[in-house]
Amino acid sequence: MAAKKKKKKGTERTAQRPPAEVLHADELAKLRENDDGERPPGWSMSLPAVRRFILGDSDLGIRKKFVGNPSLVDRAMVTLATSRGLMLIGEPGTAKSLLSELLAAAISGDSTLTIQGGAATTEDQIKYSWNYALLVSEGPSLKALVPAPIYRGMSEGKVVRFEEITRCPLEVQDAMLSLLSDRVLAVPELVGEDGMVFATEGFNVIATANTRDRGVNEMSAALKRRLNFETVFPIADYETELALVRREASRLLEKSGVPIAPDPDVLDILVTTFRELRSGETDDGQSMERLSTVMSTAEAVSVAHTVGVRGYYLRGEVGTPEDVVECLAGTAAKDSEDDLKRIRRYLEQRVAKKKGAHWKRLYDARDLLSD
Repeated sequence: MAAKKKKKKGTERTAQRPPAEVLHADELAKLRENDDGERPPGWSMSLPAVRRFILGDSDLGIRKKFVGNPSLVDRAMVTLATSRGLMLIGEPGTAKSLLSELLAAAISGDSTLTIQGGAATTEDQIKYSWNYALLVSEGPSLKALVPAPIYRGMSEGKVVRFEEITRCPLEVQDAMLSLLSDRVLAVPELVGEDGMVFATEGFNVIATANTRDRGVNEMSAALKRRLNFETVFPIADYETELALVRREASRLLEKSGVPIAPDPDVLDILVTTFRELRSGETDDGQSMERLSTVMSTAEAVSVAHTVGVRGYYLRGEVGTPEDVVECLAGTAAKDSEDDLKRIRRYLEQRVAKKKGAHWKRLYDARDLLSD
């Protein structure tokens, strides 16, 4: 038998971002094995087990995945165990989508039943569509029907995630009204039992919406009444945010083939800069200009990842304060050109007063930020 050829390094194909139920499959299996609590109908685990999956459990070796108020997680779980949908709102980058994914993965074992809201989202993408070749040749039938997330969620008893629901036109949003209240989906093209899909136990909807993005459509009062609203706030504590950025940036750098851990001084100036530009207040209590761009924790993780990749693949070293300045331009120029000027003034007026060699390097690199 001929010897098997070895695969060349770097030729293996892996998903850039596996869903939560795949990424944390071992933890989910361990939690289900040790779960002796009461489970709501259709749930794959009890509420305490879902809580441990999201907020961590050191005794079981479960990593904390969501940094936020534990009571928010409790209220979200209780809502999903009822007949009301869950609406997560907040500024971009506050981990609303992450929380919805973790909840769906723990409750249903499947977080992929996702609708991405937008101006081009149609009702077909929410409910169902048709294989038109089969529709023309054989007529309406289950074989010709192409189920969308809501159809699958209702028939399979799973949680459906509706990302950025307020970006959808109002008529598309209101297509959710009867689904959330009556828990039934009509398929008028089919006759008999196939023409009605009744939600099975375990079905519910988690919607998310940003509070600061443009292009947002106001939700109808009728739709709001069918959802429980929960606000996800930015991380208030510096040490908590720093630890999160360090952990997530290290994970992303490892996936990008970067064997060097982020520089602690670079992470310090990055997280501090983001917090001060986000809040409009320095760490010593002085007021300053806020940016119109949302300087979220998720954006800080992205910049830390970019800084590490830039430093390693361009120079073979860890990222530097100069890299931070270079990467800030791409972060700040999204909503307003004036934000670049605000960051430059921040570097010239606020960073100049900070102590430490890494802050001096950041100040000296201010000319890299062209305005």
